[in-house]
Amino acid sequence: MQTCDADLIIIGAGPAGLTAAQYGARANLRTLVFEQLAPGGQALTIDVLENYPGNIGKPGQEPGGSARSGFDFAQDLYRQALDFGAGFTTAQVTALEKEGGLFTVTAEDGGVRRAPALILATGAARRTLGVPGEAQFTGRGVSYCATCDGPFFRGRKIVVAGGGDAACDEAQYLSRLSPRVILVHRRDRFRAQAGLVDRVRGNPNIELRLNTLIREIRGGQTVSSLILEHSDNAGRGTGRTYEESADAVFVFVGTVPQTSLVPGLEKDEAGYIVTDQRMESSVPGLFVAGDVRSSPFRQVVVAAAEGAIAAHCAAEYIGALGQGPAGGPPGAARG
Repeated sequence: MQTCDADLIIIGAGPAGLTAAQYGARANLRTLVFEQLAPGGQALTIDVLENYPGNIGKPGQEPGGSARSGFDFAQDLYRQALDFGAGFTTAQVTALEKEGGLFTVTAEDGGVRRAPALILATGAARRTLGVPGEAQFTGRGVSYCATCDGPFFRGRKIVVAGGGDAACDEAQYLSRLSPRVILVHRRDRFRAQAGLVDRVRGNPNIELRLNTLIREIRGGQTVSSLILEHSDNAGRGTGRTYEESADAVFVFVGTVPQTSLVPGLEKDEAGYIVTDQRMESSVPGLFVAGDVRSSPFRQVVVAAAEGAIAAHCAAEYIGALGQGPAGGPPGAARG
């Protein structure tokens, strides 16, 4: 008979996974989290987390009056989960299956862990432009993280691609490093929240280029220019192109849900996993939270809420199985 290594396994340690770990451990579940990188997920790249409830402040305020960074926020979530007794293993999960009522998780090092309930919080990866030169110049002028690489281009000419919240946020951050930021979007209007758009429009360091597509990234050792194309209001190219000098390109054009571990789960038309209001997927006992889940709104606060709901409902699911939490002292599942 297969034995359980934990009551609850969580794959992914972004805001959703970390919150789920906290709530799972507080429910006296032996909780084990797998994360292949550092805890925090995409929150680590947020310069100023100004729109999280209670995280008060605006960019540019004096220390003590400003909102925390995404990095600091993620570190607090991680420490909270540890304090409540959640365990963490730094490893990529390579396989996931359900057999005999237990979920079996296989890690890259060959380690295998089993639990009756599982929360998938693998998030979403940055989408690329898919244009010539993008892959060639990644790390040499092409970046997907402004807070990581922006300081390398202080005072230089920077192009930001995208029209959502992330593009507007990152353009704002980069505008504090350089007075020459061009925000390029393929349509005639932004899809970002109105407040963010107003702030970008009023920023003298940001030039807006709507109805514009990036068709090619050029350079020698590093990026030196872009080929841009005018587009119609639907984002389709018109054939009219021109070359624009640039030192860096920061790409924020959406995300791709990370669902390779669960190809058979029900998904929406964009590939995000469909769940019920309890965050439970089409497989009983498999819950989903955060950016990998089908949702009309993806924000840190939403991910945290979904993580809490998923952990709460996972505990109820385990209780309904008649097993109850395996318990154990804090840290019992720590990898």
